[in-house]
Amino acid sequence: MSKIKPSKGAPYARIMGVGGYRPTRVVPNEVILETIDSSDEWIRSRSGIATRHWASPEETVAAMSVEASGKAIADAGITPQQIGGVIVSTVSHFKQTPAVATEIADKIGAIKPAAFDISAGCAGFGYGLTLAKGMIVEGSAEYVLVIGVERLSDLTDLEDRATAFLFGDGAGAVVVGPSKEPKIGPTVWGSEGDKSETIKQTVPWDDYRNGTVEKFPAITQEGQAVFRWAVFEMAKVAQQALDAAGISADDLDVFIPHQANMRIIDSMVKTLKLPEHVTVARDVETTGNTSAASIPLAMERLLATGAAKSGDTALVIGFGAGLVYAATVVTLP
Repeated sequence: MSKIKPSKGAPYARIMGVGGYRPTRVVPNEVILETIDSSDEWIRSRSGIATRHWASPEETVAAMSVEASGKAIADAGITPQQIGGVIVSTVSHFKQTPAVATEIADKIGAIKPAAFDISAGCAGFGYGLTLAKGMIVEGSAEYVLVIGVERLSDLTDLEDRATAFLFGDGAGAVVVGPSKEPKIGPTVWGSEGDKSETIKQTVPWDDYRNGTVEKFPAITQEGQAVFRWAVFEMAKVAQQALDAAGISADDLDVFIPHQANMRIIDSMVKTLKLPEHVTVARDVETTGNTSAASIPLAMERLLATGAAKSGDTALVIGFGAGLVYAATVVTLP
């Protein structure tokens, strides 16, 4: 018989508060057209994107995260000192170590929380949410801050006609805490590493450091392959998340997919046969693709505008580089 005492965590976990931060600079498609041969109509028809936000030098990954986190903590009705864990998902913090989560934890006033970064691309928020849920149910933290943050403008090749218009910057955060009822469903997550070349960094950092290449690394992708995978395979994952939560599409109030592309979002809605009453996040139009930040930013905007309300049942799914994915059903804070 084991001598280890069982964990004494909460029976369940829930999202308690949400916050977002978008950089002050709004970049319309006309700015993108200065470096690629395209048109506003083409960009809108291909992606649904009209504008995106680009960070200033002062709007660092940490600074944007602190702003979003402060709003999420206030929305949750707790204090920073109660935060027992800080999880940050990002691919655009260029300082490998220490984890930016430790800097953020200190700046928000948390007291010695577990703090670490994860790299799961556009699925990063779902990965972080699942880890936070586990920490709370296991009992290692009472409240966990989950942040998705990106400065993808730093990794955008403005001469790449296929991707120059896609990416934006921003931070979204949620506070996850204890619950007496299940308000974060089972996560359906995974990876398909055989497709890792479809979304990737152009060259490794050491190739740039050693002078093997002169152009700074950027994110590139095979658009058609990513589109087909997202529409057909991720719709299946989304359905699996509904099944795991024990609900049907008719039971949903809100659908918050990764804000990659409006055509992908609309195709997933059609494939999933979502009823007309389901509110669909389409934040990509004015925010662009912000990778790990896109789901919490879209969630925050839906709640702030009244398009969604507290207590609504929402299906969230993130998918991207790796290729990785994560989907779950949550009750909105």
